[in-house]
Amino acid sequence: MADALRIGIAGLGTVGASLVRILQTRGNALAVACGRPIRVVAVSARNRDKDRGIDLAGVTWFDDPSELARSADIDVFVELVGGAEGAADASVRAALTRGLHVVTANKALLAKHGVELARMAEDKGLLLNYEAAVAGGIPVIKTLRESLTGNGFSRVYGIMNGTCNYILTRMEKEGLSFEACLKEAQRLGYAEADPTFDIEGNDTAHKLAILTTLAFGSEIAADAIYLEGISNISIEDIHAAADLGYRIKLLGVAQRTETGIEQRVHPTMVPLDSVIAQVDGVTNAVALESDILGELLMVGPGAGGNATASAVLGDITDIAKSRPGAQQVPVLGRPAHLLEPYRQAAMQSHEGGYFIRLTVQDRTGVFASIATNMAENGISLESIVQHSKQPVGKDAPQTIILVTHATMESAVRTAVSAIKGEGYLVGEPQVIRIERPKTA
Repeated sequence: MADALRIGIAGLGTVGASLVRILQTRGNALAVACGRPIRVVAVSARNRDKDRGIDLAGVTWFDDPSELARSADIDVFVELVGGAEGAADASVRAALTRGLHVVTANKALLAKHGVELARMAEDKGLLLNYEAAVAGGIPVIKTLRESLTGNGFSRVYGIMNGTCNYILTRMEKEGLSFEACLKEAQRLGYAEADPTFDIEGNDTAHKLAILTTLAFGSEIAADAIYLEGISNISIEDIHAAADLGYRIKLLGVAQRTETGIEQRVHPTMVPLDSVIAQVDGVTNAVALESDILGELLMVGPGAGGNATASAVLGDITDIAKSRPGAQQVPVLGRPAHLLEPYRQAAMQSHEGGYFIRLTVQDRTGVFASIATNMAENGISLESIVQHSKQPVGKDAPQTIILVTHATMESAVRTAVSAIKGEGYLVGEPQVIRIERPKTA
């Protein structure tokens, strides 16, 4: 049996502690599967005295992750610190510069510095693995980098943030407000004390940017993503969607068009009978549409200690099974120097159209005015109705629901802006895209 693969782990939070526990309790089975033992020999974390429920006897402790990367007697550096800058960035660069393979779960780091780090790794013939950075325990990175090599992709989309999916699920199933569901998600540990990064779509955007590069061979462009979160989704939207046969999900969508690549993150209405509509709670789902395989939907745990540790462990075992001198898999699916410059497409016509919710003053001519503004912008309406659940009374504001046929984003925004100028709206209008996934 070959010599042990020596691991240094920076970050002993939920994921790091789970990883150590798995490596220690399943060491014999892993040694057989990989042809060599895998041993944790060094760690780094903020608090040495914290009880993490793991045995660190004989493991060298470093207070500084970068010092671990520079000095520890290791073969693989595992970064679980998090963040795009600071200790995570410095320690990964130190490890690659030294000639160590790297495993990371850090989507923010990859979204910002992934191309540069890929070049560093490839120049030295090193592996930089990051399965846990996108969709937790779902092996979507390996699928795109290796299993589906040769496929041409037209679209990649999915539910990539468990916090948002949990909130939207609870709102629908229990009739709770967004605020109540967010508070419960924080209590259960699904949402951070400051949940902005999750609920405003930034987390999904980072993951989508990585998938876009793997699918389309372009440089990472996390700043070129149209972004909307779920904080403005109301229980009225949830009910109206259900009445129309839809369920609201926060989707990340990337697709190739004639003018470039379109990336967007936003609340989306999907048909109740589609597979992706059935993905509830903190579960994630990623769909791939390709020319050879066709359509593939992968569903599984998107977060949590064991799910993420499982993905990290898979990356480590890939390194354990690799042999010196063997051709390494390109970090981003193709060699970093061959990635194409990112070409951003304008927002396109969407097959499913749009859901538009307007709260209006109850007065004569409102319906006609709305219809006229839509027609003047070339928008064909599938339906326009007064929402049946809205209470009716003298001078009480009324809710009008519109569903459009396929149309341009710019046309919808122009029409809604014109309607706002008519003076009969109460509050802000709601606009939600409708997608009809091919994966049904």
